[in-house]
Amino acid sequence: MSRPEPTQNERVLGVDDFIVSKTDLKGIITYGNRIFIAMSGYSEAELLGTPHNILRHPDMPRVVFKLLWDTLQAQQEICAYVKNLAKDGSFYWVFANITPSFDRRGNVIGYYSVRRKPRPEAVQVVSGLYRTLLDAERRAGDGQAGMKASLAILNRTLEEKGISYAEFVLGL
Repeated sequence: MSRPEPTQNERVLGVDDFIVSKTDLKGIITYGNRIFIAMSGYSEAELLGTPHNILRHPDMPRVVFKLLWDTLQAQQEICAYVKNLAKDGSFYWVFANITPSFDRRGNVIGYYSVRRKPRPEAVQVVSGLYRTLLDAERRAGDGQAGMKASLAILNRTLEEKGISYAEFVLGL
């Protein structure tokens, strides 16, 4: 499936809307609720069995997803602000809570995410930070150098504030 060309059209979640999805260990979508399907613009058949990164907007710095995956692989939950790309090229912001799903023996079997409408003030702060991180990634190159440069800026920003990433995100 080809990626759509991003537009400036924004979709906005309702205050009472919750996007719910599940993925397997590799990030392949195994479930999406009706709001997820509607906001993404894809049909359920198009989403199921597809990598969740089909929704990745090019305005999102790679370092945010590295942080997400590192945290999930450590079997911990994480919250993040994410700008998603819909099938028609429009975008929508979400405040995501992503948690590992465990079987009865304590093995991680997938991931569960609930997303809600973010506060506009938080999106303003995060979008500025994300632009800075993305610019650093682009200047340093697509490989590890870009990721390292972006991570250094993120870490420096958090150190200056004297808070963890979780405290930063939850404090917005």
